[in-house]
Amino acid sequence: MPKLERIVFFGTPEFAVPTLEALAESDHRPIAVVTPPPRPAGRGQEVREHPVAEAASALGIDVIHAERVRDEGFVASMRELKPDLFVVVAFGQIFPAELLELPKHGAINLHASLLPKYRGASPIQSALANGEKKTGVTTMRMEEELDAGPILLQEEVTIRRSETAGELSKRLSEVGAALTAETVEKLAKGKGIKERKQREESASYAEKFSKTDGRMNWALDAAELYNRLRAFDPWPGMTAHFKGRPVKVLWGVPMDWEKAPSGATGTYLGLRQGKMAILCGDDTVFGIEEIQRPGKKAQRASDFVNGERVRVGERFA
Repeated sequence: MPKLERIVFFGTPEFAVPTLEALAESDHRPIAVVTPPPRPAGRGQEVREHPVAEAASALGIDVIHAERVRDEGFVASMRELKPDLFVVVAFGQIFPAELLELPKHGAINLHASLLPKYRGASPIQSALANGEKKTGVTTMRMEEELDAGPILLQEEVTIRRSETAGELSKRLSEVGAALTAETVEKLAKGKGIKERKQREESASYAEKFSKTDGRMNWALDAAELYNRLRAFDPWPGMTAHFKGRPVKVLWGVPMDWEKAPSGATGTYLGLRQGKMAILCGDDTVFGIEEIQRPGKKAQRASDFVNGERVRVGERFA
């Protein structure tokens, strides 16, 4: 089988590591890995390499740090490598045309959605927040426009009922690694892939989330809150205020209620089956199962109610 001898891999977070490892074990081992410079991370703000850089070093592949791929110096360094193919996974930068034109066989990208749905920065979180039942991964040709290039291969994945963004991301990273390796192999053979343009009329965008998106908005119905709780686990998490102090809602589910409750949203209705029942929008009820005060251990709902002497009628902000 012919080889793509000079592949350059671009990636940053843990999501990209399985793809790098899959390529390293194939006949199309990357000659170099490009990733941003180390950043301060964690409570101690210790400067650390990104997961892709750590994986590349463990695999014995050269690491190139790039602050901005648009810089002329970086483009020149890539030109000197005479690449056959760029493989890009969760790198987080837009490539200029002059960079995309360098590889003999172009540049391909792994995206964590069934394009053209959920182009952009947060496809996994957006799929969960919107209550999708399925998602998937796509390999595509890269163009200057964000996530708009021709589709190469896709694989659909069913979203599990209580799956969080962290869990789904891990699954999709593994499915995506296999799909990317298959894509590269078929490109090397020159057969097995029929490229197809994305349907622009079907495109949607997944905007980047922030910490403020993790606030519990009790005006939403309980199903929406449940979807957002899953979408924002592990980051940014879901927070609220109770008795003037913040709390983190670690887990909860929508609850059936014997009759339509009344009152203001965020009102505590009582403890049912070990859950704190909270009134939400459209007269729905969300049951908090696990909750945590800052700097404290996570607590079951019943322990929180007893410890803080929560009374029916008190409200979460």
